[in-house]
Amino acid sequence: MTEQSPNARALIEHIAKALVDEKDAVFIDEYEDGDETVIELEVAEAEMGKVIGRSGRIARALRTLLAAAGTKNNKRYALEILE
Repeated sequence: MTEQSPNARALIEHIAKALVDEKDAVFIDEYEDGDETVIELEVAEAEMGKVIGRSGRIARALRTLLAAAGTKNNKRYALEILE
């Protein structure tokens, strides 16, 4: 059995596209910033509420998933939602 490393960028992209109606307007960028990997998520302006959620609950859940994905590989991830 082969073990795949978690791809945090693909995880966030998949979840974001499932949340929004305009799937073509979801853009993901990833870059290294010191010892952590920053994932930038950009969606259509009308879809921001669906990605952030009430009181930021969905955004917080996405960041929690990134932390869990990074634990296995000893990596740190940060999620930035761009307007």
